[in-house]
Amino acid sequence: MKLYFAPMEGITDVIFRQVFQAQFGGVDKYFMPFVSPSSSLSYTVRQDFELSPEQNRGFFAVPQILAKDPLCFLGAARGFADSGYTEVNLNLGCPSGTVTGKGKGSGMLRDVDGLKRFLDQVYGNSPLPVSIKTRIGFDSPAEWEKLLPVFAVYPIHELIIHPRTRGQLYRGTPYRETFARATETLTCPLVYNGDLFTVQDVQQVQAMFPAASGLMLGRGALTNPALLREIRGGAPLAMEDLIRYHDRLYYAYMKTWKPLTAVGRMHVFVKYLSHSLDVPAKYVRQAMKETQPEAYLDAVAEMFRRAQVKDVPCYSQQEYAMPAFRQDP
Repeated sequence: MKLYFAPMEGITDVIFRQVFQAQFGGVDKYFMPFVSPSSSLSYTVRQDFELSPEQNRGFFAVPQILAKDPLCFLGAARGFADSGYTEVNLNLGCPSGTVTGKGKGSGMLRDVDGLKRFLDQVYGNSPLPVSIKTRIGFDSPAEWEKLLPVFAVYPIHELIIHPRTRGQLYRGTPYRETFARATETLTCPLVYNGDLFTVQDVQQVQAMFPAASGLMLGRGALTNPALLREIRGGAPLAMEDLIRYHDRLYYAYMKTWKPLTAVGRMHVFVKYLSHSLDVPAKYVRQAMKETQPEAYLDAVAEMFRRAQVKDVPCYSQQEYAMPAFRQDP
């Protein structure tokens, strides 16, 4: 079964992909955090770096497009085709209010007829195969029954299903029965995404849905970066893995961004990695509080020194207070 890494805005950027692939690998496809093209199809310097085929060499990376205008989607897809990419992904899953309020992401699921018109244009004119990452509805899982006949019409390259509604965000229990309905109804390749935090979770989903062509992991693999390796029968997470992984990420960000921005980004990774550790919370909070490189590195070293890797590293809903994410001017 194929294993994919989920697109997570502000986290799974190109630096992350380079470091993760070099140390752990095991990812069949990385889906990039979305770009939302305007009619001008112009990108920022940072987005150009993120989308550069040269920077994404050595692993399979799929650009994800967030758009409600089919012409914007198609223009972006043509640009990616010209750059050498072989597939694009349509974002129908983002639950952010600033996105759905504009009728994008999972906001498109509210208007089934409008979604049909959009997909008619996209699948009738895209220069590249188009996969879709979707939720099962906006307000209710009952909406899935109206969406399934829509998805059945188009030559979807892969349908990646996160079996939650937009209203759930990332909370609550996924409606796994909706994925079962998709396996009964659709003929396109289906990929399961949602709450895959341990090897046992993966094995359970594989047993439930043997027809699934792949699994997409996000928070589980950020918490336990060795999870994909374990799924494939490799060694479990060790403290040496975590320290080396952290240091490679940190120094890669320091080479690319200014110090305050690099440290701010690392706070996010410390938050996820801390769920894999038995360590007093005060050491995690201290590492996430420091903004200057030397103090931050000292705090992280102390956190690792006081910690042990859990027997079963696993993401949990427990959250540490995050400092405001700041960037250098």
